[in-house]
Amino acid sequence: MKPRAVVFAYHNVGVRCLQVLLARGVDVALVVTHEDSASENIWFGSVAQVAAEHGIETITPADPKASELHDAVERLAPDFIFSFYYRHMLPVSLLALAKRGAYNMHGSLLPKYRGRVPTNWAVLNGETESGATLHEMAEKPDAGAILAQTPVPILPDDTAALVFDKTVVAAEQTLWRVLPALLAGEAPHLPNDLASGSYYGGRKPEDGRIDWTQPAPRVYNLIRAVAPPYPGAFTDIGGERFIVARARLVPETGAPGVSPDRLRELRSLPPGLRVTDNALFGVCGDGRVIAIHELRHRPLNADAQPVGDERAVDPAEFGRIIQSSRHS
Repeated sequence: MKPRAVVFAYHNVGVRCLQVLLARGVDVALVVTHEDSASENIWFGSVAQVAAEHGIETITPADPKASELHDAVERLAPDFIFSFYYRHMLPVSLLALAKRGAYNMHGSLLPKYRGRVPTNWAVLNGETESGATLHEMAEKPDAGAILAQTPVPILPDDTAALVFDKTVVAAEQTLWRVLPALLAGEAPHLPNDLASGSYYGGRKPEDGRIDWTQPAPRVYNLIRAVAPPYPGAFTDIGGERFIVARARLVPETGAPGVSPDRLRELRSLPPGLRVTDNALFGVCGDGRVIAIHELRHRPLNADAQPVGDERAVDPAEFGRIIQSSRHS
């Protein structure tokens, strides 16, 4: 008899891990997911669509603590509950309904980076490695025993989106590798030493504001950590918002297109966005320079809130916008 599972899932990790369960012969009796928000940039795959293609019942409760959800899961009497990038913590009373355990896929190498948006935090903090971990769910977030994990590299110019793509593959590989042993009751349950790890909370778009007085590596890591499709690192100048969508840290010895003379000139300027020889740069507090390869403009209203759509601007247009804002 096939093992039965209830799956809580969202985003690309949810899509791929749900497909792994189905490929391994798990009877997914119910999928619990989220309604897509009209205010969110939906750049990822749809768990609901995958479930529909396989004829699996799907529900989207607003509250995982709702008695109706508890009753629905209890009626199904699942062997397993899985959570794959579902955005809410599941109550212990719900987890207890899984006869053979409840497991979550987390986007870090636990116990490091427990909590929210671990990929973005890892890039922001300049880590060189991240990954995916399948672990047992407990009352605390990302605190249960570890079954398996798969590392991925974070290269110096990787954005969080690129690292997340790797993490999706790592999550798929992790589940594929350990699932046969889990279904057979033979999967290892290794200690998750929270004292040797770290925990991070969620991030808001405002957290992407650039402080150009900070050292260049820190500024560049912020740009990488929130680059599109995330909201983007930004700076406000003269009542206008500019989002640094794509950039690269210029080595201290210079780079192609950045002559030693230009680098010396830039280093003599105060921190902030600068235009020289029809090219955009960010000058940082330590005197180092970031080459801006794509800059986007978004107007602000009188309350300094973004209005309208953002669009790419070249160095000449950036200069005209700034000049116009100074005379308005």
